Amino acid sequence: MKKFFLLLAAVLPVLSPRAAVSPSDAARLGRDLTPLGAETAGNADGSIPAWTGGIVTPPAGYKVGDHHPDPFAGDRPLYTISSANLAQYQDKLAAGHLAVLQAYPEFKLPVYPTRRSTSNPQRVYDATRQNVGRAQLTAGGNGISGAIVGVPFPIPQNGLEVLWNFLTRYRGVAAARTFAQAAVERGGGYQLVQFEDEFLFNYARPDITPQELEDGNTLVYFKQATIAPARLAGSILVVHETLDQVKEPRRAWVYNPGRRRVTRAPNVAYDNPGTNADGQRTSDQFDMFNGAPDRYDWTLIGKKEIIVPYNSYRLHSDDVKVADILQPRHINQDLTRYELHRVWVVDAKIKPGTSHLYARRTFYIDEDSWQVLIADQYDRRGEMWRVSEAHCINYYDAQTFWSTLEVHIDLQNGRYLAIGLDNENKMYDFNIQRTPADYTPDSLRREGLR
Repeated sequence: MKKFFLLLAAVLPVLSPRAAVSPSDAARLGRDLTPLGAETAGNADGSIPAWTGGIVTPPAGYKVGDHHPDPFAGDRPLYTISSANLAQYQDKLAAGHLAVLQAYPEFKLPVYPTRRSTSNPQRVYDATRQNVGRAQLTAGGNGISGAIVGVPFPIPQNGLEVLWNFLTRYRGVAAARTFAQAAVERGGGYQLVQFEDEFLFNYARPDITPQELEDGNTLVYFKQATIAPARLAGSILVVHETLDQVKEPRRAWVYNPGRRRVTRAPNVAYDNPGTNADGQRTSDQFDMFNGAPDRYDWTLIGKKEIIVPYNSYRLHSDDVKVADILQPRHINQDLTRYELHRVWVVDAKIKPGTSHLYARRTFYIDEDSWQVLIADQYDRRGEMWRVSEAHCINYYDAQTFWSTLEVHIDLQNGRYLAIGLDNENKMYDFNIQRTPADYTPDSLRREGLR
């Protein structure tokens, strides 16, 4: 596996000039490529099936507002990977999973039949086709232009284009969620922090134009309120996620309940500590990666078949309690599901003259959804530090494939962070109606004073 990475790293540059995508390449979308740019066909031995449209019809009995029932509840594991049989499967594993399996003898990966469940609305597919040949990287890859709604680079040429496909992936137009976060101690102790999040994905708005997006330089509007425990409750953060954060850093404001004031937030970016995460993640680890890419050189290693978390409906179920999931050193792996999928592998190494807690990060990005499924983070000595997983499902009421639980395993202190525990909370709401006016400092002030 190491030779594979080194060979392709030598072949694929950090940021090659973008070759023009021909009309014949664009015509491949919806044929030998899916509408989002993945390979439609399965793999040679059939262990990865062909994509046939993903989940477009909810299971019988589902209604909006329910926790999403598992459409694959009848599946059983094909095999389980552990430290005992690691050598047999190591070529199908991310470096981070290899490290966790070697460090924690009880850790295991139950591997299920591969289900290519990703689907998006037709307007996302149509926009992706329109983006072909029109979308461009700007300012050395720190932003994009000419793209809206769909995947900007469904036939990517370099690592930054793959990254921007992830940053702009479809997650609905607006969404609200209530969830818990737990920074779990080595011995298994934790205190839940409860959040209410809202997103307005400006990039995906039905009426957005490429020019409006570029002129406004705003990719996402985001609001997060801490609602428990009492000592933390009442603070509210509003963020305007700028499209090019080197040109204009993200705009952020915070409401402080003690002072009853709205102030500009400090730099909620890069390797500053994540909100109420007890030092167990950086700001730019939220949603697996967010923010400006300018501190790293991004290399497209290539595409590879590996075992990844996928269709994690059991971790999402309201039949499961948070206490059933959280245990010492890592979550309860009996509740997880892993599958064999093709992923894009992108390696990010810190640029000379810049700084970050993570000197190197490797991202494993699903070809079907453009979702980061695994991220390996290395320290400045080149040692594996934190291994991140996005346990995802298809939210079939919105036709979006997105994480239901993020887990960040710290191999150096024996702790981990779990973000997105929604089992005992109300379900994501993709039907909220929001405009940019709902995310101003004045609107934040009014909400905080209520």
